[in-house]
Amino acid sequence: MDIGALREEYTRNGLSRENLEADPFKQFETWFKQACDAELLEPNAMSLATTSAKGEPSLRTVLLKYFDSQGFVFFTNYESNKAKQIEENPYVALLFLWLPLERQVKIKGKAAKISTAESLSYFVTRPRGSQLGAWSSAQSSIISSRQLLEMKFDEMRRKFEQGQIPLPSFWGGYRIVPHYFEFWQGRPNRLHDRFCYSLGDNQTWDIHRLAP
Repeated sequence: MDIGALREEYTRNGLSRENLEADPFKQFETWFKQACDAELLEPNAMSLATTSAKGEPSLRTVLLKYFDSQGFVFFTNYESNKAKQIEENPYVALLFLWLPLERQVKIKGKAAKISTAESLSYFVTRPRGSQLGAWSSAQSSIISSRQLLEMKFDEMRRKFEQGQIPLPSFWGGYRIVPHYFEFWQGRPNRLHDRFCYSLGDNQTWDIHRLAP
């Protein structure tokens, strides 16, 4: 299949150094709010890249659940493939793609587990079905059929029929502490605007324009 003719011209907005926040977290917050205001589908969806100790990369989409000046937090099964790779190599990358706004944000940083108390604080806010789902799936393991998964879900529903569902010991959050941000704004003729923030030795952010 020849798809070379698939092409979009990006003409919405430009990005200049004068309009950038000095703090990349504030710049991300500004863009994230604009993505939410544009009513994009799942604006908190982010591609998470991890690498094994052998250097084999892996990529998947997860949901950002909250962020602040300390980093970006998502939740997962601690026995999943992504969790195993993070344990082997905690350096990861994130990518937010907001195509209707012709924007991307790339983030590189180091991932670490958050506290059990912090994971519990989020877990209790999840819908009950999602809580049961966390107990039901041995994430990334091979299963023979969907029926087994649904049977496990029914088993957990009966087990926790009364009262609150406890936090699984194998489930929780990771916080990614960034040392690099890149903000990408599409422009005509593929002359896109790209600005990166790099964390210097003095813990201040250096900002540079990159060639597209």
